Amino acid sequence: MTFFYALHAKKTKQVLLLLSVAFFTALLLFTQNSTSIPVFSQKDSPKAIYKGEKGIALTFNIAWGDKKAAQILQTLIRHKTKATFFLSGSWAERHPDLVKKMEEHHFEIGLLGYNYVDYPSMTKEEIKKDLLKAQEVFKKLQIENVKLMRAPTGYFNEEALNAAKEMNLTYVHWSIDTKDWKNPGADQIIKKTAEAKNGDIILMHASDSVKQTNSALPHIIKATQSKGKLVTASELLSNGEVKTQSIQ
Repeated sequence: MTFFYALHAKKTKQVLLLLSVAFFTALLLFTQNSTSIPVFSQKDSPKAIYKGEKGIALTFNIAWGDKKAAQILQTLIRHKTKATFFLSGSWAERHPDLVKKMEEHHFEIGLLGYNYVDYPSMTKEEIKKDLLKAQEVFKKLQIENVKLMRAPTGYFNEEALNAAKEMNLTYVHWSIDTKDWKNPGADQIIKKTAEAKNGDIILMHASDSVKQTNSALPHIIKATQSKGKLVTASELLSNGEVKTQSIQ
């Protein structure tokens, strides 16, 4: 019996040790995942913003087509909702009437480059050239103070962030991707945005490839408004601390 108790105590200690290790490992992983991390490890490297602190920002990328953009714009106007549109310069050039309408109704406008190109495959100077071309379009349309940007394809690297920094632009990513361009069904788009909470930046699209975004939008607006104030991306970034995340 003495041997049994000694053996039992030894096993108990081993189990407790394993449980302790598992607990502290889980705690460490949770802490790491909950902390804001710079995009690149260098202290002074440029950063991409993926989250704010107060409010929820609806953002839309547009690169082609006008039918869905017009519908979505009208839905936002009808619901008196703030939003930020990231527009490609080539699209804005072809649809100046819609750009003007966005401006008239006080929607925020950001750059989505000029051409639909992949920034990680380009040099910093090539990226700046694409962004400058887009800026020229907005100047001609008398759209001033465009300070936000995204990469046309959504993919970016340090060269893109350095280009943004040198041009006094803020790179805005997102914390919730609805993947509405896949047309998964309005219910799935609504379900994805139901995860939103204060500080989140929601990515949607208003190009003609999205077939279900506009029908989902009234539900999204109602749900997000109940969780926090809907704001532009710039307002979200100025309402408190912003968060950055590393590129995987």
